Amino acid sequence: MAIEFFCEDVEKPRVKYIALKKWIKDVVESHKKSVGKIAYVFCSDEYLLKMNNEFLKHDYYTDVITFDNSEGNKVSAEVYISVDRVAENAKTYGTEDTEIFRVIIHAILHLLGYDDKTPDGQKEMRAAEDRCLAMSGFSSCKWLKDMKQQ
Repeated sequence: MAIEFFCEDVEKPRVKYIALKKWIKDVVESHKKSVGKIAYVFCSDEYLLKMNNEFLKHDYYTDVITFDNSEGNKVSAEVYISVDRVAENAKTYGTEDTEIFRVIIHAILHLLGYDDKTPDGQKEMRAAEDRCLAMSGFSSCKWLKDMKQQ
């Protein structure tokens, strides 16, 4: 199992990465799958817009792009997250402290088979995100950005 975090053109969000890895692993295993290699790359809006153009032929900002490398029951991927978009979305959907985790787990839920292309799918995805955020051991007050990185 390898869950890693990288940055391209932004500072790494200040969270407890050891706890974050455990949470991601717990979510994956709760769906009867195992973690392979998952690489998260934090970046800017402009960086992710270029990727969105190049790989998906989309000309708009997005908060996350996930490249699925899973095989069988082993969940593997490259996940790119725009911290700019997360900060902007936090103004609508919550706080920056919880929105980053919602986006991180949103990518995992896609890898686990959730689809948010329809209104019903969006409701199901949001409910799954909420369940993950409510999991035992996860509390946004323990994960604040100003806490010391692990």
